[in-house]
Amino acid sequence: MTRTTTRRRGAAAIIIAAALLVAGCTDGSEPTPTSSGSDPSMFTNPVVRTDAPDPQAIRVGDTWYLFHTNAGGRNVPVLTSTDLVDWTEAGDALPTLPDWADAGKTWAPEAIQLAPDRFLLYYTVAGRESGRQCVGRAVASAPQGPYRDDASGPLICQADLGGAIDASPFRDTDGSLWLLWKNDGNAIGVDTWLWSQRLADDGLTLVGEPTKLLKQTEPWEGTLIEGPFFHRQDGRLYLFFAANAYDRAGYAEGYAVCESPTGPCVKAAENPILKTNDAASGPGHASMVVKDGRTWLLYHAWPPGQEGSTDPGRQTWLDEVTWVDGKPVVKGPTATPQSRP
Repeated sequence: MTRTTTRRRGAAAIIIAAALLVAGCTDGSEPTPTSSGSDPSMFTNPVVRTDAPDPQAIRVGDTWYLFHTNAGGRNVPVLTSTDLVDWTEAGDALPTLPDWADAGKTWAPEAIQLAPDRFLLYYTVAGRESGRQCVGRAVASAPQGPYRDDASGPLICQADLGGAIDASPFRDTDGSLWLLWKNDGNAIGVDTWLWSQRLADDGLTLVGEPTKLLKQTEPWEGTLIEGPFFHRQDGRLYLFFAANAYDRAGYAEGYAVCESPTGPCVKAAENPILKTNDAASGPGHASMVVKDGRTWLLYHAWPPGQEGSTDPGRQTWLDEVTWVDGKPVVKGPTATPQSRP
């Protein structure tokens, strides 16, 4: 064996050992950090690079808790973060489904805090009796769960209208609680309405009668609108929603302005305000968070050309919303480095 060969093998061994050391410092179960290079003040989308559809997050203390549609064998995956950018998996927020529900289609979960030790989770699940998607509600004493649904049946089903999905809780400035949802009309070829109804103070039951707010009417919306959520800004009530087929590039996000949680609501002429570009495809089913006076949109999107795929699937994106003359302007989808929240 020559000295040259010995030196080459020695160098190769050092390189392999260094690579193994680096690999040993990384937990493959954790989402990839989205910090942007060496500048800790910047980040790059997507903030969750694995399949994480229909994201919604709440803040409790210094921690954010993000919930999304079933993935990775979990009914309601929950992730945690201190900065809305770098997320860590925290298990299954709803590990056990109620007796009236079937597993496999647990969609669009959203949580709300009603007291220091009381959290409500509203989620879509397959109702066994109706054969349709229905809305359930579950309770936990901690934001990450485990949540438990002790009801004998769904909160909302609307089986004759295709089912009920995409429930979103909202506390208005007067303290009243409301629930938004969509009847899954496109499942049976009928209109898809966004509905609102008052919730009891404990969040467990509905009060009064539901109100129809909006349905699909515009060409960009295709055959459906869905994923509603309310947000108040400077006293005005905004109703955000997604529209079109979720697994197509035409999926996008729009909004309307409502006089009250029961309407009437008027869609914005500039819709959609978030749509496919070179960075991301089919962005939508958003939720909104506010941090240090800045407003941000959490939403899912496909890598361009991979609509309908399961790997990586619908990743979670974060882009800022500015308010110009009372109109929300979304800076996205943005794949270039931007300032952290």
